[in-house]
Amino acid sequence: MSKTYHDTSENQLRKSDPKRKILYYLKIMGKAGLVDISKMLKISRMGAHKHLAELQDRGLVESTQVNKGVGRPIMVYSLTDNSRTIFPKAYGEIASHALDYLSKKLGNEAVEEVLRTRQRELFDKYYDRLKDLKFNLRVKELAKIRDEEGYMAESKRERLNDSFVLLEYNCPIIQIAEKHWEACTIETDLFEKVLDAKIETTHRAAKGDSVCRFHIRKNLTGFS
Repeated sequence: MSKTYHDTSENQLRKSDPKRKILYYLKIMGKAGLVDISKMLKISRMGAHKHLAELQDRGLVESTQVNKGVGRPIMVYSLTDNSRTIFPKAYGEIASHALDYLSKKLGNEAVEEVLRTRQRELFDKYYDRLKDLKFNLRVKELAKIRDEEGYMAESKRERLNDSFVLLEYNCPIIQIAEKHWEACTIETDLFEKVLDAKIETTHRAAKGDSVCRFHIRKNLTGFS
């Protein structure tokens, strides 16, 4: 008897690009119907349904019936909790356990010092890419950097002059942030320093939101 093995690793999904696109699409949209997914993939509904069925078999996607008034109910697809293991992680369980150990042995001050040491390293890395850019381009470049690090990030200009929003649809450090709130506070502090901006954090994945949302407003003084 052959044994079926469901590999849900990121490497396995990279071999199946349409499925990876579906996962990222659902990560951003929250939920979507078959028509929307087939349009996004630019393939037939039958082809999209086949990919969705395979993702459901892997336990990464689930479906529910939604009544739209007149006519037959439609199937709406969304990610399962298991899908969180697919998206890139900057740290992981080992880092989370290490910080838990530090907190237990040396207190929260030791955890904060480790996180701030990491913040200083990231500041140097980020600043090197942002220092010669105007404010709007700094925000855009920061979003690009964060996207490269697995946060599925994008930036948008708001109506107010020199005001932007940074959106992160994936939290690679969520295992840490859920236990150690200092990680979120220090992250916001890093953004303020590297952008020379005032930042208000309105949504956090570690608090159960589907996205981390940062409202960014340029400081009146500082570099360009």
